[in-house]
Amino acid sequence: MSLVPQLLFTGVGIGAIYALVALGFVLLIRAASVVNFAQGEFSMLGAYAMVVLSSLLGVPYWVALPIAIVLMAGFGVLFAGATYWPLRHRGQLPVIISTIGASIFLANTVLALYGPSPEVLPGLFDTPGFEVGGVFMDSQYVAIMVTAAAMLLLQFLIFEKTLLGKKLQATSQDKEMASLLGIPVALMVLITFAYSAALGGLAGILVAPVLFVSVGMGTIISLKAFAANIIGGFGSIPGAILGGLALGIVETYGAA
Repeated sequence: MSLVPQLLFTGVGIGAIYALVALGFVLLIRAASVVNFAQGEFSMLGAYAMVVLSSLLGVPYWVALPIAIVLMAGFGVLFAGATYWPLRHRGQLPVIISTIGASIFLANTVLALYGPSPEVLPGLFDTPGFEVGGVFMDSQYVAIMVTAAAMLLLQFLIFEKTLLGKKLQATSQDKEMASLLGIPVALMVLITFAYSAALGGLAGILVAPVLFVSVGMGTIISLKAFAANIIGGFGSIPGAILGGLALGIVETYGAA
């Protein structure tokens, strides 16, 4: 019977990653009315950024982590300028196709630079974990769940308690009216892209010690996060979270 709670723990840990990436989908859907099919590649790039910083350049892990997240946020702004901004007045389909093309381009660029062999990224903690009631609590899964909960709380506080959050919500609901009210719509969209990329990069860094760092990891995470987004109700933040957790749990029990 100890296998049942053990699988539940693992499923919640994996589901938290899907929830984080699904949250990135939702943010862009609500702010820019765009489905970003390169969201998984943000996770892959974040993981590779950590590999370059910590393994190749020798930057201490806890210093490399915020640097990688900041780099991903900056990349999100560049990504918006390349895929969304030139096509923003031409409807959703051209932007979606643009993000698919960007996803293929990013995956093949990393493949050309690093090859198909997976890279190894150490976990956040040296200790493997601890046991509670017959269930082994892997330290990396604990880190994933705690970080996911913290990011969800942070997002709730930003959207519900700050002026920036109100502006972001106004932009997502009606860009034209938000612009008439003096809200810098372009800046709000760029902030959303930056945050979405940082969120995806963080998810990739967290799951890398579990799945290894590879070119294909982004596609796998992206497809499952997109499914979680649909399960939870397309464009719903609580739904994306619940959908991600449910998918992770069902997937884990199904595999077992």
